[in-house]
Amino acid sequence: MGVVIYHNPRCSKSRSALKLLEEQDIAFDIVEYLKKPPSRQKLEEILGLLNIAPRELMRTGESAYKENKLDNPALSKDQLLDAMVEYPILIQRPIVVVNGQARIGRPPEKILEIL
Repeated sequence: MGVVIYHNPRCSKSRSALKLLEEQDIAFDIVEYLKKPPSRQKLEEILGLLNIAPRELMRTGESAYKENKLDNPALSKDQLLDAMVEYPILIQRPIVVVNGQARIGRPPEKILEIL
């Protein structure tokens, strides 16, 4: 089935989603996206699977968001993607991808929709 979870072990929601996957007895791959950030191409793919705009994938409370003035509505899709590649802490987590579908695990139970 090829399940992938973009995971941050320090995040309680991400740990809860990981536990849900384990409880479903499904094999999955873990991508610790802060250690191995997704490429710009991978981010574009994930956005397409989620059917959302880049800003909707961003953690707006992070200092990198504020310091880089990413709340500016004039910023383009490309500029927002560049920011997420440079500062992966901005990417919402967890994200689970399976069979051409993806969900942000907020709440973690949302991932069950695609399993």
